[in-house]
Amino acid sequence: MKTPIKQICDKALGGALLSANEIRGLFAIPPLSEESCHIQWASRSISEKAGLAEIHGQVGVNTAACPCNCRFCSFAAANLIFKENQVSDLEYIIEQCLHLQEQGANAIYLMATANMNFADFLNIAGEVRLKLQPESIMIANVRDIDYYEGLALKEAGFAGIYHAIRLGEGEVTRISPRKRLETVQAAKKAGLKVGTCVEPVGPEHSLNELVEKTIIAREIEPVFSGSARRISIPGSSLEQYGMVSEASMAHILAVVHLAMGPGISGNCTHEPNTPGAIAGANLFWAEAGFNPRDTFEKTEASRGFDIKKCQDIFKEAEFPVLQGSSVFFARD
Repeated sequence: MKTPIKQICDKALGGALLSANEIRGLFAIPPLSEESCHIQWASRSISEKAGLAEIHGQVGVNTAACPCNCRFCSFAAANLIFKENQVSDLEYIIEQCLHLQEQGANAIYLMATANMNFADFLNIAGEVRLKLQPESIMIANVRDIDYYEGLALKEAGFAGIYHAIRLGEGEVTRISPRKRLETVQAAKKAGLKVGTCVEPVGPEHSLNELVEKTIIAREIEPVFSGSARRISIPGSSLEQYGMVSEASMAHILAVVHLAMGPGISGNCTHEPNTPGAIAGANLFWAEAGFNPRDTFEKTEASRGFDIKKCQDIFKEAEFPVLQGSSVFFARD
């Protein structure tokens, strides 16, 4: 006779949407238990049926003492890491984007802080678009936008945005969850596809909040979802809580994947790791430039992985990687 957990997994594998109570039940299972291994197997099964894994590249174009004060972010003014506004040289930004493209990135992201001048960001994006191959997919990781700004991003050559209603949104950030959701709707109305994630997960987050944010992610109807852990920023108020282990994150990202339902085949995790890929993560990021999880200006020399490192991790997890432009952002 099947256990309730295996019955829930079978329901997800069959394409049915899980209820909040069922999602909570999966999250409550101890990582590395027999049932957790089954959950991770089910998640990996969904990812394998979806096709090849993808590796996207992201370049952080600026840093600032950002007034949004997301306490998990090294850019936050309150965390006293980056104390001055700084935009990388255009030549460096283009060089990093081209390097990621040449290494095999399936999409190129440009990331900016919430207080970067939007027109300046668009100008940079336009120059990058001219240098990239025509088939290269560009994604924006920027502040909250309205419909007209979404149209401007589309005009600049972006195919989509990354945007999440983060854990602790409105409490450990100065951004309301409603504003984040309004941005998602504005982007979709403007013709941009949306990728999201249940993040940044820390030991302090409750089962109820994990369930809440998972359902919000599902309702966005993104091209990919997933889950990522919070990286401790030295001296931040959240550092006291420590970090979730990769083993626990493998369980969490597997539950999120099962909860997404049919049509959401992409399942990311960050930072890249082998347990996550084994548990069904089929999207990693390589990073260059400024990084909200890093205290160095050029993360490619610090925390940021390159494409080769991400490829090696997927190889260790026996997950073949897509060559060419992202399928996640190509799907309707």
